[in-house]
Amino acid sequence: MSRIIAGAAGGSTLNSVPGNLTRPTTDRVKEALFSRLDAFNVIAGARVLDLYAGSGSLGVESGSRGADSVDLVEFDAKASAVCQRNADLVNTVAGRKVVSVHRSKVESFLDRAADSAIWDLVFLDPPYPLDEPALAAVLAKLVPHLGEGAVVVVERSSRSPEPAWPRGMERFAEKKYGETRLWFAEPGVEALDAAEAAALETADLEAAGAVEAADLEARD
Repeated sequence: MSRIIAGAAGGSTLNSVPGNLTRPTTDRVKEALFSRLDAFNVIAGARVLDLYAGSGSLGVESGSRGADSVDLVEFDAKASAVCQRNADLVNTVAGRKVVSVHRSKVESFLDRAADSAIWDLVFLDPPYPLDEPALAAVLAKLVPHLGEGAVVVVERSSRSPEPAWPRGMERFAEKKYGETRLWFAEPGVEALDAAEAAALETADLEAAGAVEAADLEARD
């Protein structure tokens, strides 16, 4: 069973979408991802958008860790209902509506988003059948809604090609964890200073070691 790893609702068991409808991020990859995001200091107080949310695991984890607001976007009715139950885990602890669920196609949600809608952290974990041009179109729709210093995380199969980044969005990192590859991008990329680079490298080494150790343990 997947769980909320840390924060106000840490340790809570997440509800899962029945069947093979979604491809949830494993706890090992999620822990590695959030170690990196913590090092980048991007979660606390952030406005978070979780597209193709599935069970809402990544957005809910962000809400538990101190994000100011989280929008989960999921079109499937069953998955959207699971998102709401998982959102309630954080909202109940917070005593307010931190996590909101939107039953919508991703493209429609972004088309309807107000010009003033800005997000600081965006997760995209699209289904494997989504082709690269469709993903590129979604990324392009995101660009005007990214805050200064925003981080975009795209999760794909390790066999998938690098996304076609639209004008105004550039990749700054890439990490592979088993069968999963994470791409990190941001608008107006600037070089990291030495302290930021060192912190990210340390987080990556620790996260990669944890994933490798867990994989070895699973094989024993």
